[in-house]
Amino acid sequence: MKIWSLGFLLFFLNSFNALAQNSFYETDSIRVVKINFYQNNWDQILDSLYIEGDRNRILANILIDGVSYDSVGVRYKGYSSASINRLKNPFNIKLNYIKKGQNHHGIDKIKLSNVFQDPSFIREVLSYQIIRQYMPASEANFANLYINDTLIGLYTNVEAVNNEFLEKHFTSKKNVLVKGNPKEVDLYGENSNLSNTPGTDTLNYASLYVMESDYGWAELYGLIDTLNNFKHALNEVLNIDRTLWMHALNYTLVNFDSYIGYAQNYYLYQDNFGRFNPIIWDLNMSFGSFRLADASTYYDGFSIAEAKVMDPLSHYYGNSVYARPLLRNIFESSRYRKMYLAHIRTIVEENFTNNYYKERAEEMYSHIDASVLADTNKFYSYSDFQNNLYTTVNDLIDYPGIVDLMEARSAYLATYKGYQNAPVIDSLIHYPVEPISGDTIVISCKVSDASEVILAHRHESKSIFQKQLMNDSGLYGDLVSSDGWFTTQVVSLGTNLEYYLYAENDSAGIFSPKRADYEYHSINTKISNGDLVINELMADNTSTVKDENSEFDDWIELYNTTSNSINLSGLFLSDDVSNLTKWALPNVSIQAESYQIIWADANTDQSEIHSNFKLSASGEQLFISDADAYLIDSLTFPIQIEDIAYGRLPNGTGAFTYISPTVNTSNNTASVIPAHSNLVLKAHPNPVSEVLYISIESQIESALNIYDALGRKLYSKSFSAGIIEMDISTLNLKPGVYFVVVKAGELVSNQRIIKL
Repeated sequence: MKIWSLGFLLFFLNSFNALAQNSFYETDSIRVVKINFYQNNWDQILDSLYIEGDRNRILANILIDGVSYDSVGVRYKGYSSASINRLKNPFNIKLNYIKKGQNHHGIDKIKLSNVFQDPSFIREVLSYQIIRQYMPASEANFANLYINDTLIGLYTNVEAVNNEFLEKHFTSKKNVLVKGNPKEVDLYGENSNLSNTPGTDTLNYASLYVMESDYGWAELYGLIDTLNNFKHALNEVLNIDRTLWMHALNYTLVNFDSYIGYAQNYYLYQDNFGRFNPIIWDLNMSFGSFRLADASTYYDGFSIAEAKVMDPLSHYYGNSVYARPLLRNIFESSRYRKMYLAHIRTIVEENFTNNYYKERAEEMYSHIDASVLADTNKFYSYSDFQNNLYTTVNDLIDYPGIVDLMEARSAYLATYKGYQNAPVIDSLIHYPVEPISGDTIVISCKVSDASEVILAHRHESKSIFQKQLMNDSGLYGDLVSSDGWFTTQVVSLGTNLEYYLYAENDSAGIFSPKRADYEYHSINTKISNGDLVINELMADNTSTVKDENSEFDDWIELYNTTSNSINLSGLFLSDDVSNLTKWALPNVSIQAESYQIIWADANTDQSEIHSNFKLSASGEQLFISDADAYLIDSLTFPIQIEDIAYGRLPNGTGAFTYISPTVNTSNNTASVIPAHSNLVLKAHPNPVSEVLYISIESQIESALNIYDALGRKLYSKSFSAGIIEMDISTLNLKPGVYFVVVKAGELVSNQRIIKL
């Protein structure tokens, strides 16, 4: 049942936190973080924990942009970037370490990197900004860190890959999350390379990977086994296109402190469809700052000159001195190689040949200049900072100038075989222009110099794209054979169709849109009125059915009346006619003539099928609509009775009536609950001011309940069979609407009362 104030508060807080979290990592901002440790010897304690490999934390107070939090947990983070001999160490700050739920605008963990191995100060932030265009990656900006009121220096502030990150990008957070970081990096070993060298015992992998979720070793080994022994099935357990983007970004940005170097610094998250998705992590040594190995031709390190012309397919054309199956085994496919090089082309053209990266870098330089100058603990001089954007800085190693490196790198890649001579996708059309559920959508594209064109499509957002060949044969919707127009057909399921195209020839491939599958085209389709209906509900569930958390919550049953699957993504459920988009329905599909239960409990944290509002047992309205406020179904229901359902008879199409509950099954099997027969209720006077007189006639035992307008039960009493007469004082009741309800077996009678 509904509690309006709580539902509104939760909705407001969730919306505010989402906006605040985005602004906290705004690229062109510098946060101010002040840590005040409780112990004076905080640095000695953190040093000892780091030496021992202990991931415990010590307590401190923290101010974030002036907002104070106490009892936070702090430890060092990183591998080579932390040292007991440095004052400027990287920090991992956990706001909810002691106080569960404590967060800063929805953020409970802050990761501050100390800009180690980067005289330019911008490698990490600039790299993340480029990468986020093509795959899920952390937000990142800068922060000035103070400890006990002393400025330590300028840090990069990088969004953690945690539950909030996963839910934002994958709409789930409880699946397997693995970090590819060995406990000790073997400079001449395999590390977290996803090979099956350790054998079949999952315990042998525990030193090579960090399991960030509560379970997942069997799933990780399943991926490793498939990658190494059953490559034909790899698409079932790995998001290959996301993997190709990771490799393309690492090779283009010369980011070798990653899988392609020592095989580390990445995450794998298993989505709701069982596929692992790579996530890039730790970019402070991108743009050629790390050059110790490529595990192939330059297994013992490479120079800046060699970095500029590093072969992006060295693990295909050359040897893998240290096994890299995530590269080598995928690149065995000529199609995947062409897709990979198409991604490299997109990265180069959208960021480097047009000088976008240089413009952003110069803006960042201007933005952080004063903070770098004020940082007395930085690892390089201020002049090194000033110079490293364009030219090489000489220190323990040579740090290439970002512009010098990338001008040469992009020029080299632009001449690489497979970069040039790709097909050209000129035009893209579909009809009907506004399809409805059940329509056959014909999609056509004008492509020149292509041997094959593939359509990838899905009806569920963030689900797996299904692929099919398009044809230029004059069949299956194609109008003219061999005219360069490729065509295919897809049946509309009534929700938006997301799709992209891939075309290739003997030389190269191309995507449309170029950032696919992270970006895609969309065809807006509509569900016809009556295709998806509110079929049954219960607004006073006290003992009928429990949700997955063993709670008796209000529920709404949706029913797909059609012979096609309907995906709920892009649709909305609301109990407020002035706010039809109050709650976005989950990204789930209802199969033909099947059901979906929505728990109306205003508890969206439990799962995606829990709405952000409750039902009112005193009666209200419900609406299903799309983003354009097109009504698909609506219902006005009267006062509801404890553990009695309100549903359609006949199932899916009939009028609503009180019925015995039929959760996730046809209402045609339900018993009709008569509202009055053989049960008489009289309540007077109406309106009432002081005393309400009630008369009940029933041949069996009955129960009397009185509810307020919010559906809250104010009075309850049971009676034996016969004629019952009683009076109830209403002096303590506030003026308003109340409901008197009598239930006798399956019989129900109710009366609306107004209190003056």
